[in-house]
Amino acid sequence: MISPQLEFPVYRKYSNNKSYFKVESAANFRELKITGSLIESFDFEAKILPDRNFIQDMLNLENGYWEPIDKEEWDAIFERLK
Repeated sequence: MISPQLEFPVYRKYSNNKSYFKVESAANFRELKITGSLIESFDFEAKILPDRNFIQDMLNLENGYWEPIDKEEWDAIFERLK
């Protein structure tokens, strides 16, 4: 369950620093994926239960896969995309 105090957007990254996430709602997020010097952007919309569960796990920092980040860290990676 998503905390009612949670305000979107919420920022996360994988602990390996290869993917950064901007969660815009309980059903949408943008991922910035880093492969070497290449940065790719993917928009994702959850349409089935496993996808919604994935976003919920990300928001709740389940299983140690994700780390919270702030907007400034997201923006620094996003600027490299341009």
